[in-house]
Amino acid sequence: MSAWPSPDLPAWQRFQQRLRNLGQRRLVLLEGDRDAAMAWLRQLLPGLDGEPRLWLGPQAAACELDLTLTPVRPARARDWLGRDVALLVWDGWHGNPPDALAALSGTLAAGGLWFWLMPPCGEWGRFADPDYPRTGLDSAPDHPFAARLATLVANDAEVLRIGPDCSAMTPPQLPVSEAPFCPGTTPEQSELVADVIRVGLGRRRRPLVVSADRGRGKSAALGMAAMALLQQGRRRVLVTAPRAEAVATLFHHACLATEEAPAVAAADHLRLADGAELLFLPPDRLLAERPEAELVLVDEAAAIPAPQLRAILLGWPRCVFATTIHGYEGTGRGFNIRFRGVLERETPQWRQRQLSAPIRWCPDDPLERLVDQLFLLQTSGPDAAPMDEAVRVERWSPADASEHERQQAFGLLVDAHYRTSPGDLRQWLDDPTAVSWRAWLGDRLVGVLWAAREGGLSCQLAEEVMAGRRRLRGHLLPQSLANHSGFAEAATCTLLRVVRIAVSAGCRRSGVGQALVAAAREHSKQAGLDALGTSYGASPDLLAFWQRCGLRTVRLGLHREASSGEFTVQMLSGLSADGQALVEAIAARFSQHWLTLLPVVWPQLAPELTLAVTAQLPPAPVLSALDRRELAAFAEGHRGLELALPVLRLLSARPDVATSLRHHDDAGLWCRLVLQGWSPAQAQSAGLCHGRRDAEQRLRAVTRQFLPHSERL
Repeated sequence: MSAWPSPDLPAWQRFQQRLRNLGQRRLVLLEGDRDAAMAWLRQLLPGLDGEPRLWLGPQAAACELDLTLTPVRPARARDWLGRDVALLVWDGWHGNPPDALAALSGTLAAGGLWFWLMPPCGEWGRFADPDYPRTGLDSAPDHPFAARLATLVANDAEVLRIGPDCSAMTPPQLPVSEAPFCPGTTPEQSELVADVIRVGLGRRRRPLVVSADRGRGKSAALGMAAMALLQQGRRRVLVTAPRAEAVATLFHHACLATEEAPAVAAADHLRLADGAELLFLPPDRLLAERPEAELVLVDEAAAIPAPQLRAILLGWPRCVFATTIHGYEGTGRGFNIRFRGVLERETPQWRQRQLSAPIRWCPDDPLERLVDQLFLLQTSGPDAAPMDEAVRVERWSPADASEHERQQAFGLLVDAHYRTSPGDLRQWLDDPTAVSWRAWLGDRLVGVLWAAREGGLSCQLAEEVMAGRRRLRGHLLPQSLANHSGFAEAATCTLLRVVRIAVSAGCRRSGVGQALVAAAREHSKQAGLDALGTSYGASPDLLAFWQRCGLRTVRLGLHREASSGEFTVQMLSGLSADGQALVEAIAARFSQHWLTLLPVVWPQLAPELTLAVTAQLPPAPVLSALDRRELAAFAEGHRGLELALPVLRLLSARPDVATSLRHHDDAGLWCRLVLQGWSPAQAQSAGLCHGRRDAEQRLRAVTRQFLPHSERL
C-alpha cells in the first residue's frame, strides 16, 4: 500500500461550510487502493462536522474509521428516507446495490459529502462487485452498467476524484454565498399544508392528488396538515401506505407540529389528550375494518393496487392521495395515468398539486443532478399517439445503445411500471440472459419488451427444486412452477420469461404490445425454446392482454406481493411438443384445484379478476342431468343456497357462463357468495345485498337465465 498525502483539514472544513451556505452536496470518489483510502479518511473524518454519519461497509470498519459513524446495511437503506444525514461513507469494494445508493444519496442535507470508495474508474466494467452474486449477475464477464456509471462520474466536473492518479487531494475553491441557504419549509410545502387542511375541513368528494420527487417535503406536509386538523377539531385522521416505514416521516412531522405532548406517541399512532388521533392502517386492514374518519391520507399511492385506491376514494368522504413522480423505489407517473380516469369518473371535482422545489438542498444541486443521470431517475418515455403506419419491431440491446436511446426505452418502463427502479436498470444492462425488442410507429419509439432466458435445469436439480430442497438465483418462473405446481418438468424445460413490457400511453390497445410479444415468441421458436411465459401482478386488463397474446394461466400466487399489493399470476404458452404438453398438464391441474382453493386461499380476490381467471380455464365436465335438476330446484326456490353451492360452482366453471357473468349486474354478488365462500351477512356488510333473502332471490334469478341452455353446459 502506498500512502496518500494527508488531507488538508482546514481546506476541507472551509469547503464543507461553503457547500452548506450554497445549499449543495458533493460526491467524493476515493479511487484506487482501499487501505490507502481508509487511512486517508481516518485522518479527515474527525475534523468534519455534522451528524448523523452513515457507514455502508463491514461493520467492524466503522469504529476503525470514526466512532461517530452509524453502520447501515444496504437492505435497510429505506429506513433513512426522509431523514437528514451529514456524511455518507460507502465502501464500494464490498458491494454497490443501485437502489440503496440512490436512496441514501437523497438523505444528504446541504453541505453533505458522499465518500465513495471504489477501484479506479477505468476498472469498473470488470470489477467483481460483491453485490452481483445476489442477483446472478456475477456470471457475466463484463458489466456495462458499472462501466456506464464510471463514464458519467469521470465526466462530471463537480465530482471530487481523490487518489494517486486523480486530481489534487484538496477540494476546489467555492464561491462565497451572499445569502446562506436555509433549509426548511418551502412556499410550495406551506401551500400544500393549507390545501390538505382545506380538504379535511371542506366539502365531500373533492380529493386532492399530490405528486413530488423525493426530498420535496411531501410526507412532512401531510404530517403537519394532519396535526393541524386534529387541533382544529377533527377527531380522526387515517393514514395508509404500502408499508408502515413509508409513513415514518409523516408521523415524525406530525409529532413535531403538536402544541403539547401527545397522550400516545407511537410510530403508527398519535393521540392527543382530548382523544383526537392520527392512525396508520395498511390498505387491506383499512378496507376490511372501514373505521370512521374525517380524512384519509394515502401516501406512496402508486404502490397500492388501483381497485384498492378506488375503494378508498369511494369509502371515505375526504381523501388525499400522495405519490412520488420519480424516486429511488419506483415512479408515480404510471399511477397518474391510470388513476386519473377513476378520478374523472367518480369525483370530477378532484384537484392536483405538484411539489418541485427541494427542501434539503438547492434547486441546482450537483449531486442530485448526477444521481438522476446515474440511475435515470428523471427519465420518461417519449410521447406518442396512434398513427396509420404499421408497427415495426426490432431486436435491441440497451447495453450497446446510446445514452439517449437508453433513456427513452427505460423511460417507457418507468412510465408503465411503478416498481421500475435503479436495480432494474442494472439487471437489464448486465444480465447475460436478457434479450430485448423495441417497437416503432414511423420514427417514434412506442414500445419496449425485456425478457430473460430461464430453465434448462438437470433432472436431478429440477426434482430438488420441486421438493423445496434447492432454490437457485434467477430462473424465477421455472422454479416457481416446479415448486408450487409440482411439475419438475417446468424446471427442465427452457423458456423465455417476459420481465417487463411497456407501451407508450397514447398507443396502448393498438397492437403494439402484441407485436412485441409476437417477436419474442418467434425468437423463442427459432432458439428452440420450449415455452414463452410471464409473471406479473394480476389485473383484469393485463390478464386479457396476455390471453390475446396466446398465453394461459398456470398459477396464481397464494399471497399478495408486498411490492404491488396484488396476487402474482403466471402464464405460459407452449412452443415445442414438450412445452405444449407441460402447459396442458399444469393448466389442467390448476383448473381442477381452482374451485376448491378459491374460497380458502383467494376469498378477497377482486370479483372481476376471479371471473376472468375462471372464464379462461380448460372446460370443466359437462353438467349431468342430476346437476341440471338441482340447478332448477335452486332457481325455483325449492333448494337453499348452501346445498346448491357445489352445483352452482360447477355451473360457474363453464367458460361461457363465467364470461357471461363478468358482464352481469350481480357478478360481484355471485362471485362472493358462490365462488369465494362469503356468507350473506358478509356480502351485506360489503354493500352487495340487503340480507340473505335479497341475496338468494338475486342468485336464483341469475341461475334461471342459464337454465334454458343447461343441456349445452
